[in-house]
Amino acid sequence: MPEQLWFTEILNRLFAAPVTALLHLLRIQPKSAAAPITNSFAMELLVFSFLLLLFLLVRSRFSVEDPGALQHVFESVEGFIQNQSREIIGHHSEGYTPFLATLLFFILFCNLIGIIPGFESPTAVPIVPLGCAICAFVYYQTQGFKHAGPAYLKHFLGPSDPTMSIFIRIPLALLMLPIELISHFARMLSLTIRLFANMFAGDMVTLVFFSLVPLGVPILFLGLHIGVSLLQTYIFVLLTTVYLSGAVAEEH
Repeated sequence: MPEQLWFTEILNRLFAAPVTALLHLLRIQPKSAAAPITNSFAMELLVFSFLLLLFLLVRSRFSVEDPGALQHVFESVEGFIQNQSREIIGHHSEGYTPFLATLLFFILFCNLIGIIPGFESPTAVPIVPLGCAICAFVYYQTQGFKHAGPAYLKHFLGPSDPTMSIFIRIPLALLMLPIELISHFARMLSLTIRLFANMFAGDMVTLVFFSLVPLGVPILFLGLHIGVSLLQTYIFVLLTTVYLSGAVAEEH
């Protein structure tokens, strides 16, 4: 069993029994009945709790006439996402901002929490980026169906030119269907591997240099880790916006 972080150990001491019972109810066998809560889940829970408190704090201090510094930060992020979405998706992109902003904040804080001693980045474990990728996949597919209804399925059948002969259109659709399905599922794999690989590599490099040279040099790699965290968060949200644009486009 991997070494538990102090926060994970506290959660396991408090909730090991009910969590183990729940997993058995779901027919999932935990690796350890005494410690069913993993470090990655504990870090996700910590990030979620922190963001929830942060959002509540911003909401309680929300002011149109006298906005505080924290409100300015959140409004800047919202404005950035809205402008990017408007350029990629179009004029009807405002409704997707809450999901994209939540995704951005969650991934960013999951990436950055690893630079705090005693914690680790949950996105450096494959299951967490995969969960984010599945959420993005389900969301843009759901929005595609919500936007176009059953006609959204035409998106998987290739070009639908009415002037094209039916003898060409049907074989082309049969050919494009598996290609499109593989392409869409490959997006989840791409999002997962890109985020996981970069964060795992960043954590390993930082850890190695901290163990070899504990002073001075590791600060440079901490800066690099922060830069990679910001970049990977941006790329994840950007690609999700691009996929969402394809799903809700006016013409498929």
